[in-house]
Amino acid sequence: MNQLAEDARALMDATADVAGEKVSEARKRLAAMLESGKVIAGKVREQAVAGAKAADATIREKPYQAIAVAAALGLIIGYLVGRNRD
Repeated sequence: MNQLAEDARALMDATADVAGEKVSEARKRLAAMLESGKVIAGKVREQAVAGAKAADATIREKPYQAIAVAAALGLIIGYLVGRNRD
């Protein structure tokens, strides 16, 4: 995502001296999209951190249940992977 934003900024810089109404409008839309992307990325990051904190709190409150759930998921995934190999 960062690479895409950097490429878009480089494109905007490269077309800074290009005249034309269409190019100017495209640059404005690109700048608006970059700002919107920053806001969305910030929200996603905040939600991921909040989810990780909630998961951590749940695991600390009920460690044995967390181990049981992890083991059950491991068994199910192992079964499905093993079944697909046959």
